[in-house]
Amino acid sequence: MFYRTIKDGQQGIALLGAMIVALMLSLLGATLLNLAGQEVVNAGLANQASVAQQLADGAGELVVAWFHSPQTTTDVPQLSSLREKRHHDREGAPSFFDASGRSQFVGTADQPDVWLQAGNPSDNRLLNDPETGIFRTMTHLGLVEEVKVYGPSKPGLLCTIDTTVATNTNPPVRQSILMQMGALDVPPLRAAVQVGQQLGRFQAGSESPVVVHWGELKVGGDLILTQLDEIPLKSALAPVNGQAYDEMMPREDRWVEAWIGGTVQVTHVASEQTPSFPHNLHVNQNPIPGVRLDQWSYEHLKRVAKRFGRYFAIDREGFLYPQGIVEPGRGISPDEVFRSQGNGDQQGLIFIDTLDQTAPRLDNLGVVRLQDPYFEGMAVVQGHIVLAPSGSGQSIKVLSPLSDQGTAIARTPVQLSGVHVNGVLHTSGDIT
Repeated sequence: MFYRTIKDGQQGIALLGAMIVALMLSLLGATLLNLAGQEVVNAGLANQASVAQQLADGAGELVVAWFHSPQTTTDVPQLSSLREKRHHDREGAPSFFDASGRSQFVGTADQPDVWLQAGNPSDNRLLNDPETGIFRTMTHLGLVEEVKVYGPSKPGLLCTIDTTVATNTNPPVRQSILMQMGALDVPPLRAAVQVGQQLGRFQAGSESPVVVHWGELKVGGDLILTQLDEIPLKSALAPVNGQAYDEMMPREDRWVEAWIGGTVQVTHVASEQTPSFPHNLHVNQNPIPGVRLDQWSYEHLKRVAKRFGRYFAIDREGFLYPQGIVEPGRGISPDEVFRSQGNGDQQGLIFIDTLDQTAPRLDNLGVVRLQDPYFEGMAVVQGHIVLAPSGSGQSIKVLSPLSDQGTAIARTPVQLSGVHVNGVLHTSGDIT
């Protein structure tokens, strides 16, 4: 057998080597644990930063929505400047800009036009109250500490929006977002409903489907009604509330005027009735003095929709094609395009082109059939519209037009029900 004798010095060296190896392994393990801990901390910080960014983005988008849906802030006097257009454009229409194109928002970051701070108890309740606060849907993520709205840095823009938020973490992570809003160059509308041709058809069930409250009705051709009293009498004593005309007797309105280029036809007239219309229903206006419709340039709105909104071509069956690319079997129904889930679900600018995607003529108009229970947005249809909304519509908060209440001129907040279209429905053809 073979035996090897290990001396004491050699044993010490071996033990020292083993200790050094163990120490190196311990240091390596500690380093790996430290790196793992740092990764956990960094991942946590990154997650908090992501939440803060999402919170700031959401707050900024909600402020933008105040401009698109001013009725959502009717009971917040601090935000009145976001609802009221204090200037008039060159044509005299209400505008956020004066005749030279200067915005009504002229404040600075230090002295903004609108300034809400969570450090102020009343502002904090307005911003972050879990039951009634403007940003109550975000309180599970954090708080909105500050909202500023002030003048833009470049001429032609509308305003600057500056929001600061903080997460609910310990310590909190703060994030700010700064954005500037522009305004689309879309001509103003001075009448609630404007139809270039005929409104309704002289057939039971196909009469005018449109009822106008608090505004003007302009029809280039004939207007077909079901009953004589469908156009209410204009009266300064008419109540300003949420009542529909069907709930009134007699039907009255403070602001309604109807300008009809042709005649008014009624499908249901009792034999003993003598046709009589209110003084605010003006018929046979064409050719002299003429029904003045607000002119929306086909090419201009088409360009705006392609850049900022949604643009669709249409086929003869009424199917729509995004970006104007018509591919058989790939069309979508108008209801998919127009449907709003509820109040505040703004669809923006929708432009439906003619059959051949050229300027509208009598022989190139498509037909858009709408059955959605509610639409909120601005729809420009270069064709005919058939309205057959389902459901009972939505209930929305609105402000009445300016009214003279004694010595003060004021707007009255009103809750309206049964609303199917909240916005603009513009057509170059018929509405039935």
